[in-house]
Parts: sequence; C-alpha cells; structure tokens
Amino acid sequence: MNSSKVLKKSTIKRTKDEKYMIRALKLADKAYQLGETPIGCVIVKDDKVLVQAYNRRNTDKNTLAHAEMLAIKKACKKLGDWRLEGCTMYVTLEPCPMCAGALVQSRIDRVVIGAMNPKAGFAGSLINLFDVEGLNHKVQIETGVMAEESSELMKSFFKELRANKKESKSIKEGGYKDKI
Repeated sequence: MNSSKVLKKSTIKRTKDEKYMIRALKLADKAYQLGETPIGCVIVKDDKVLVQAYNRRNTDKNTLAHAEMLAIKKACKKLGDWRLEGCTMYVTLEPCPMCAGALVQSRIDRVVIGAMNPKAGFAGSLINLFDVEGLNHKVQIETGVMAEESSELMKSFFKELRANKKESKSIKEGGYKDKI
C-alpha cells in the first residue's frame, strides 16, 4: 500500500491547504515504505515549501524523530532562528503532546491537520494544547484537511503491521503445515 493508491488522480481543483497536504501524504508514504508510522509533514512560509520531513523513529532509533520535530529542527536551521513566525505546518496526523508543545514553543502561526488521533492527539482529541489559557503563544489549527486519505494511509499501515506480526508469530510457533 502506498499513498499513490490513496491519493487518487483527479482533475478536481485543489485548495492551497489540500495541495500541501498531498505533499505531506507523499512524505507519509516514504515513512510507510521504511516501516515507519506513516506521518508526513511540510512547513510552508510565504506560500513556498520551506522544509519537509516524515517519521523516522525506528530508522533513527530516536524517540524524538517524529515528522513534526524533524521539520521544526530543519526549519529553524534554514531560517537561522528558533521562531517560526509566518509559517504553516501541514501534518497528516494530529500532533502528540511532545510535538504540540514544540509547535507552541516554535511560535508557528498555523497547523493544518489531516486525520485526528483519538489515542494521543493534543490538538483537540485528548487535549487542545494550542488553546490552553496562559500559554504565551496561540497556534491556529485547521483540522480535517484530506482526513479520509490521511486516515486510510494509517489504517492500511496498521492492518499490514498486524498481519505481518500474526504471520511472524505463526512461523515462530511452527504454524506451517507443509514442513519439509
């Protein structure tokens, strides 16, 4: 499974948010191909892609290698500043607490989210960190942009992961009937 199957070719005119979310979905597919949770992220400034990233936790053996964290790090380096004012992040899955916190700290203006994450999302699913009173920065969020495509990519990944684990378990337990 890959995002090219999820992102059906169409002649539909896309909004700017959809255009950048499609790019994030293509990055999520790169993560998928590496066996990573398929999350892609693009940071845009002045209607130009500044940086892009995808999940690499398993590949890099690093807890912090979420797509959002990698993109924030790259954007700060590229801009030569820790403030990402004037930037918009497009991410295929609702940010976790770590990433939501980093987005507030980075002073990013806006985050556009594909699918929501009811088990770990901090942009409204469990808590909306972007709307907590007393924080020194408010991040504008837009949810549900290409949510179906983002969700389908995640569902396909985890379905395949469960099937592979089941097959691996079966092999370890000698589940093959045709032994040589």
